[in-house]
Amino acid sequence: MKDSEETRMKYQFVEGWEQLPKGYEHRDVAGVAVDREDRVFLICRGDHPVMIYDPKGGFLRSWGEGQFTYRTHGISIGPDESVFCTDDGNHTIRKFTPDGKLQLTLGTMNTPSDTGYDGKSTGTVTKPGGPFNRPTNIAVGPKGDLYVSDGYGNCRVHQFAPNGTLERSWGTPGQGPGEFFLPHGIAVAGDGRVFVCDRENDRVQIFSPDGEYLSEWTDVQRPTHLVFDAQGRAYVSELWWYPGQPSQRLGVRAEPTHGRVSVFDKDGRVVARWGNPNMAAQDGLIAPHGIAVDSRGDVYVSEVTYTFGVSRGHAPEGTHTFQKFALAT
Repeated sequence: MKDSEETRMKYQFVEGWEQLPKGYEHRDVAGVAVDREDRVFLICRGDHPVMIYDPKGGFLRSWGEGQFTYRTHGISIGPDESVFCTDDGNHTIRKFTPDGKLQLTLGTMNTPSDTGYDGKSTGTVTKPGGPFNRPTNIAVGPKGDLYVSDGYGNCRVHQFAPNGTLERSWGTPGQGPGEFFLPHGIAVAGDGRVFVCDRENDRVQIFSPDGEYLSEWTDVQRPTHLVFDAQGRAYVSELWWYPGQPSQRLGVRAEPTHGRVSVFDKDGRVVARWGNPNMAAQDGLIAPHGIAVDSRGDVYVSEVTYTFGVSRGHAPEGTHTFQKFALAT
């Protein structure tokens, strides 16, 4: 895939957008989603799991206190404004109203499926299992079907009916077509195709609505999540590779490659890409983990800064964990 230079889009960091309330903090922001009113929902690892902002960055409210583990992982908003929250710590995905009332639970609380996973390394997954073993994200299809990437302790995508009935699953451990090494993010295009961020295989795999392998994008780096805008462009958040880390597709990395965001057109060509080797800079990205786009084309990136940056000595305490980038006009 080659860059489409003539249509390349430009983004600018928006300083001071988030008006974080006094006494609140979020050292890790696992995911971000935007509703049809352009309200921004964060799912965080901390005392206030779900935080909601108006389009100008004003804090509206939080909910979910005491209802999640420290391993919140993803958030998605359905066409009916329901809020889906992934918690890989208790092996569930739960559907809430926008104000936090529980509507549906997928998975069995605190009960992982049997995949051979040792609880630490995705490489120990030896066989596919049912829902779930540390699920990562969820996407809603055009007909209301629910697609879940079941990732850290599994190697599968699960498709559910809107009422939560399991319809099918696909995926096995590995690097081939339809195989996964940490399916980490998931999105459904307007035509029903399912895009899966196969993180440690450095690719996005593309499937039919029923799970048939169609193709893949390889011009990505440790992709963590993917979303579409109204025009069908795909926005992908991508993690750093550090020296000595093993990409399943590219081998052990000799040099660091910085975290970034990539935007693809419908044909899979890059139309925007940004990041900075200085991860603490305004356009730097420490640990891009979730991504969302609003009706104006502005992009929101959530980062698990403490888990991947501070705790491993890559970033100083207090560095950004959530950023907005505005589409330049």
